[in-house]
Amino acid sequence: MQIPHFPEANHPLVKSLFHQSDQELVILFQRSPDSGKYFTAIFCRYSPIVYTLIRHSARSPVQADYLFALTWRHIYYELGGLDLNSPTPNQEPLTLQNWLINITAYCINEIELPPTEAIHYSLKATSPALWCYVEQALDQLPPVLRFVVLMAQTFRWSETRIAAYLQAEGENFTPNEVANFLQEGYRMLEDKLPGDIRVIYLGEDAA
Repeated sequence: MQIPHFPEANHPLVKSLFHQSDQELVILFQRSPDSGKYFTAIFCRYSPIVYTLIRHSARSPVQADYLFALTWRHIYYELGGLDLNSPTPNQEPLTLQNWLINITAYCINEIELPPTEAIHYSLKATSPALWCYVEQALDQLPPVLRFVVLMAQTFRWSETRIAAYLQAEGENFTPNEVANFLQEGYRMLEDKLPGDIRVIYLGEDAA
């Protein structure tokens, strides 16, 4: 079993956080919703442990990669409420590593995975950390733009096919208008990503 390597671990913005403690990274993540580097640093630090746990439980590599991404998405949404300073009664102080192991075990047991052929996620194409922020940005798009971007990216639908589907749903758009929606959707999507995520993953210059 090969643990995937994530190039973002070598990005200067992420490497600059290597000296921070787990607790410091969690607090910085919670206090800085407009920054993505703190979550990315946590992801890079703990992805080997999470991936190892998941790979041993999944039926296929494709399912393992997808469950790995879904688990990090779950971690992303739960991390906002994590308090490492408040152990429950009769319990050792909570560590981020123990918490992550517990969350991973929960996801392994609770998430029902689709069959391999129905999974459109590629770990090589999209890091789970980037996926979390792209999904958050997608949720902020107007419904039609979000639909058009999802159909084009997830199912590789052409503008003509998307237009035909929308027309069948009572939305009278031409393929040309769909093409314009796509460009607008991509522009808006990128705009809604945190600036440091654009720097780390899209190669933008740090302003």
